[in-house]
Amino acid sequence: MSNENSVIYGLEFQARALAPQLAETEKIRFVIGTQSLKQANNQIHLVEFNEEISTIKTSVFHHSEGEIWKITTSPLDSSRLATCYNAVASENSCAFRTAILRLPEMENPDSIENLEIVTKFDTSEFGAETKTTEFHPTDSAKAASVIDNNVVLWDVADSHAKAITKFQLEGKHNPKFTTGKWNPHQNCNQFTAASETHLKTYDSRTGDLAWQIDGAHHQLVRDLDYNMNKQYHIATCGDDGFAKIWDFRQPASPVYSSNEHSHWVWCVRFNHFHDQLLLTASSDARVLLSSAASVSSENVCDTDDSRGAQVKQLLPDGPLQWCDHEDSVYCAEWSPSEPWVFASLSYDGRLLISRVKKSLKYQIML
Repeated sequence: MSNENSVIYGLEFQARALAPQLAETEKIRFVIGTQSLKQANNQIHLVEFNEEISTIKTSVFHHSEGEIWKITTSPLDSSRLATCYNAVASENSCAFRTAILRLPEMENPDSIENLEIVTKFDTSEFGAETKTTEFHPTDSAKAASVIDNNVVLWDVADSHAKAITKFQLEGKHNPKFTTGKWNPHQNCNQFTAASETHLKTYDSRTGDLAWQIDGAHHQLVRDLDYNMNKQYHIATCGDDGFAKIWDFRQPASPVYSSNEHSHWVWCVRFNHFHDQLLLTASSDARVLLSSAASVSSENVCDTDDSRGAQVKQLLPDGPLQWCDHEDSVYCAEWSPSEPWVFASLSYDGRLLISRVKKSLKYQIML
């Protein structure tokens, strides 16, 4: 259980924003955003991994707008990405903003270019902290931003985003959302946001609350992810050190729970192809690959076949493989083009690109 297969890429600056290039289905590509306190120094790195020869090719772009806290990429257009960044608003204050940028068609390795901002957002009326901007899974003209206690649905077809509607969180002590994500099922008409220890899911057509899970974790919920292969399953992680999988039709208790990290869990991701594989990243400086086979879509075999046919043996639930970093790990992501490759990014600017071990791969495939 080591990172013997990992390839390392080091950045000059600290970083906590990582995303796979979702619309790129041929090449293994990830996008990284830096978090330098010197605003003009921040960069976006496009990292391409050649699995056959285990080499990395990179393109670097300026992001002089500010330090990047979150990156998301369009699932429909490989050239588009959204950043949430902290920018200097005046001499004494900073403000979190968001924008959609375009990667150039031809990267020039000899120069560092500025990325073109294709859509600007005016978020000032909705709050001060933009946590994430999420592209709609099927409609390139729509996006949603999580801002303070609002989820704002945008029309992003033009150079200036237009707010279509908002879903507002109300309660004592002004609760705020921490993150959010589109539900890729239910005709992509639902958006789920995390607030404190709870999940709340809104119908984007009406603004009504579609479903919720109260007390999903004992402490703050940091991240969530939908299972692409099971429409009612959602994974969560939080400051209590747990990663959990829920069937949101039965929100009283999780269908899977794991407590293998010793500190806050910042990121949880289902494998897009083999959803029994679950990836988690934590500020204990470790990335963990676990099996959740008992609740996966691949758990369809009977334990006994009276006709003598061979029955597939699933991996047992629990940890399978880990990668050690030297600093807190805020992001871990699967490659959308290669199911056995994942990347993880620690705050010291160290990117690891790792493979699922061959022994585990063969157990799943055979």
